[in-house]
Amino acid sequence: MTAQPGATAPSPRHSSDPHASDQRRAIGSYETYSEAERAVDYLSDHGFPVERVAIIGSDVQLVEQVVGRLNYGGAALRAAGSGAMTGLLIGWLFGIFNWFTPVLAAFTLAVYGLVFGAVIGAVFGLVVHALQRGRRDFASVRVMTPSRYEVVADDAVADEAKTLLAKMTGGV
Repeated sequence: MTAQPGATAPSPRHSSDPHASDQRRAIGSYETYSEAERAVDYLSDHGFPVERVAIIGSDVQLVEQVVGRLNYGGAALRAAGSGAMTGLLIGWLFGIFNWFTPVLAAFTLAVYGLVFGAVIGAVFGLVVHALQRGRRDFASVRVMTPSRYEVVADDAVADEAKTLLAKMTGGV
């Protein structure tokens, strides 16, 4: 999902809103987000006031995909990567703002921060993995996925949107 720069989350509609509507109606139901997005894009391309439309995901489920075993080496490596990035950032900030010896270059401090952060991160990762004693010794990625997507529009313009979507070519 992409957002325009400066875009904010939808806020509750107020009675002073000229487009306020107490009701919204479904104008299309889709199995994938890309299909729903394509429908809204089609409406936009044909001059429809898309600010009166929303895409609503329903029947959300948490899917945790296991990506592999996590042993001491893997735990240390993952934590070292995390620590290295943090150390790099802190070292770079110290160099940029001359919070340390101004003779040292920002690049040197960033490299030292990267190495120090990687070492500390690896040690921390090893300790945490050891303290878990075999519980959760796998790596995974979590994603929340809706099973359906409905495109809804304000009641006042829903019929116009449905008619326009019925003309959409390529089948949605």
